[in-house]
Amino acid sequence: MVKEDDLFTVEEVPCRKSHHPDSVKTNLIHRLNRVEGQIRGIRNMIENDVYCDDIITQFAATQSALNGAAKVLLDGHLKGCVKERLAEGDDAVLDELLITVSKLMRK
Repeated sequence: MVKEDDLFTVEEVPCRKSHHPDSVKTNLIHRLNRVEGQIRGIRNMIENDVYCDDIITQFAATQSALNGAAKVLLDGHLKGCVKERLAEGDDAVLDELLITVSKLMRK
């Protein structure tokens, strides 16, 4: 089984690129723009001494938004990258996928 430390970083393997449809990229960018706005809002809430419980609620909403973006990306990864690599006989992608899913499940 491949361990997390055995995986290459993007810098080490520049040939590995995703090829998502423009609609998926647009969806992800919109989601991340919303998250960015939520983060700025949280910072402003802290600067303005907003009640802690209200800030925590915004943290939860931001985490949920990030999880939603990750799900969109994972869906595309499974239906695109993983499917293609399996079709090419590259079973190592399954070990990589297990590590990726375990990263997403950490809290």
